[in-house]
Amino acid sequence: MIATVPRFSATIDRLLAAAGIRRNGPDPWDMQVHDERVYARILAHGSLGLGESYMDGDWDCAQLDEFFNRILRSGVQNRAPRNLKLLAAQLRARWFNLQNPRRAFIPAQVHYDLGNDLFEATFDTRLTGSCGYWREATDLDGAQDAKHDLICRKLGLQRGHQVFDIGCGWGAFMKFAAERYGGACTGVTVSREQVSWGEQRCRGLPVRFIFGDYRRLPADAKGPYDRVVSMGMFEHVGNKNYPHYFSIARRLLKDEGLFLLHTIGSNDSTYAIDPWLNKYIFPNAVLPSIAQIGSAIERRFVVEDWHNFGADYDKTLMAWFHKFDANWPRIKERYGERFYRLWKYYLQSCAGGFRARVIQLWQLVLSKHGVPGGYVSVR
Repeated sequence: MIATVPRFSATIDRLLAAAGIRRNGPDPWDMQVHDERVYARILAHGSLGLGESYMDGDWDCAQLDEFFNRILRSGVQNRAPRNLKLLAAQLRARWFNLQNPRRAFIPAQVHYDLGNDLFEATFDTRLTGSCGYWREATDLDGAQDAKHDLICRKLGLQRGHQVFDIGCGWGAFMKFAAERYGGACTGVTVSREQVSWGEQRCRGLPVRFIFGDYRRLPADAKGPYDRVVSMGMFEHVGNKNYPHYFSIARRLLKDEGLFLLHTIGSNDSTYAIDPWLNKYIFPNAVLPSIAQIGSAIERRFVVEDWHNFGADYDKTLMAWFHKFDANWPRIKERYGERFYRLWKYYLQSCAGGFRARVIQLWQLVLSKHGVPGGYVSVR
């Protein structure tokens, strides 16, 4: 083992150098190694080994977000030795429907039901688990309200409109739409914790939560609706289910209605996310590409607008981290130090991915037959 350490470390050094990063260097994005076993873990297990060794305290970095920005922007991850486990995960996701109805509740069990106190310590006061809109906003609450308002304006939401939210989360958008625009909102989520929190916060408003899978709605919730919206949920749908998902959205929508899809997107067509994120944060998630979305909406929807503001997710994730970090002392006893490192790694590594522009944030406005006279884009 002693003889292999220099060889492993030399390989890691070459990969890091290609991204402008040094092992034990002086810059805040440099990797500070505390246990030399980290080299073998990274080379054997790729990004999973990198993330787990960070969780275990084997290495540190003052600015993880910039570390990942440099890694991903340089493309050095594509030069690393081929990882058979990653290939196997991609093939498994391509062959099997990992997001079928029997598996629909797994993301909630692993992530969304971790504890509402954690999400209150991380997200805005409405608990919005998706990208904010920072065009004019100066803080997290302002950015999330601006995003909700942007969606309402894109949809032309009016008082009395019936709205369905696919994957409604804690009900942040539904509450905003009901309070500010007079919409009557129904939403579905696979998380009991989200339903419990949302029902308390939306008491007295025309807002209804459904606990369940979007493919199995109760008869009285199938619409049709004036508007349909889905934010931060499409990443859990899976490419094998994209056509069915859009067919359901079409059935939920009135002929003259509008559907807004808000989703993280990939520059490439893939079938699984990063193995570390898949194991610890979003099991069975996958980021759609333009090609995959385009293929699935053929003969189902007309694309009225496609808006990319992925750089805003960098700001959102870093705002989430700073709020989480400030609130950590009051929740650390419940979650523990290893979880702090996990959550920091999640938020800052994803921020680096958006900063590097290898992943995007898209909002699509879709209609069933095309808006007569044309749709006027809103920003």
